[in-house]
Amino acid sequence: MEPILVGKAVTTSDGSKVWLLPQYANRHGLVAGATGTGKTVTLMTLAEGFSRLGVPVVLADVKGDVAGLAVAGAAGEKIQARVAEIGVPGYRAEGSPTIFWDLYGKLGHPVRATVSEIGPTLLGRILELNDTQEGVLEIVFKLADDNGWLLLDMDDLHTLLTYVSDNRKDISAKYGLTSTQSIAAIQRALLQLGQQGGDRFFGEPALELSDLMRTTQDGRGVISILAADQLILKPRLYSSFLLWLLSELFEKLPEVGDLDKPKLVFVFDEAHLLFDDATPALQQRVEQVVRLIRSKGVGVYFCSQFPDDVPDNILGQLGNRVQHALRAFTPRDQKAVRTAAETFVPNPHLDVAQAISQLATGEALVSMLLDKGVPMPVERTLIAPPRCRMGSITDAERAQVRAGSPVRAKYDTTVDRQSATEMLAARHADPAPQAVSPSTGKPSPSSPASGGIQQTMKDVMFGTSRRQGVVESMAKQAARTVGSQVGRQILRGVLGGIFGGRR
Repeated sequence: MEPILVGKAVTTSDGSKVWLLPQYANRHGLVAGATGTGKTVTLMTLAEGFSRLGVPVVLADVKGDVAGLAVAGAAGEKIQARVAEIGVPGYRAEGSPTIFWDLYGKLGHPVRATVSEIGPTLLGRILELNDTQEGVLEIVFKLADDNGWLLLDMDDLHTLLTYVSDNRKDISAKYGLTSTQSIAAIQRALLQLGQQGGDRFFGEPALELSDLMRTTQDGRGVISILAADQLILKPRLYSSFLLWLLSELFEKLPEVGDLDKPKLVFVFDEAHLLFDDATPALQQRVEQVVRLIRSKGVGVYFCSQFPDDVPDNILGQLGNRVQHALRAFTPRDQKAVRTAAETFVPNPHLDVAQAISQLATGEALVSMLLDKGVPMPVERTLIAPPRCRMGSITDAERAQVRAGSPVRAKYDTTVDRQSATEMLAARHADPAPQAVSPSTGKPSPSSPASGGIQQTMKDVMFGTSRRQGVVESMAKQAARTVGSQVGRQILRGVLGGIFGGRR
């Protein structure tokens, strides 16, 4: 299988090429360097290489220029000179198969997940709740589980919080103390998230992982690009979403061992946002996911300015490394240079610490895994140019890509089915006294109360004129909500199991 050409080594006179071997691409990687030194271009070169190998890629577009992967570049004189100098085989300007996604649904297909799938732990992090407030949120989710109330969107959570507030005494006696102050704090946090547009993330149809792992008919991997230019302004939401996505992959993909190439490559840009203010327990869980997801055929590549943005325990698991220039102007910069130099396999022909501050744009220090997974000595490398456009695309070009998307019909229309809001409303809308059967002591099937319950169940199962029923959406949602007592227990979702929760 053809490896991915990273660039040409300039440390030694022989000018050997530097390759990323597909069989070791799932050993993860790091792309680091100061702003403007070429990190994004390197990511685009790697993404194109994976796509040509038939490996799907997921990455965020923080500045808007990664979208250029979708269209062919202009092979100008500088590009042609770089291609000739490196000796890139079969180079031609071309775009890659691409799907655009956007949490806000503006620059791509909407990305949604249900509130239940996110779970209380990660939702508490998004809302920046304290431990006490997060504990109340755990109670809310447990109450929903026990009663079979589906938490799909923000309206469901608002409704359930109001219900908990109105019945606080009884709920506190059964599940634990729930104070009005904590409930009010959660509601205020939800209101703030909604005003920022974050509530659009919660709902259905929820994202299916299979749509991130698509290949084209000619065998090329589809590159999924998440528009993050606005999302990055809300760091907690950005990092929590990518963490949820990574954890979903970890939970749902089967073990496959070592493959000839990855099943998926996941790029975590602005990686420092994941670890800022993260608790030791969260860092430990992230380390566990990164360590174990390799056996599921997923390669994770972190991208950040400084290598020490990534904790040491995770940094040590990143086998493929590309270090662009760092300017040692401040004590922090000088420390980062020393850290970067110490993490590479030494090369007797290269002073790594000195070279890091002297690298030109488009150059990097590179160390990839060789045969048998042995890291190569670090090489000063001239990075190969991508074949796509190195810059943003026009609105018309984006619209053209979206028009030809294979998932357009699936995600562009919101589905609003029966959930906690309707279930609680139906519960309060049936106040008629129940006629009790003398023989059984239970409500008579012909009583008004029984009829109300039967109608409610019919609406839930088969839907109404306004909402989709359970039967209609069961095929797509069976993996999302399962019943242990006739639909009364909601599958918590990935993060409830991986990141734990208070019980």
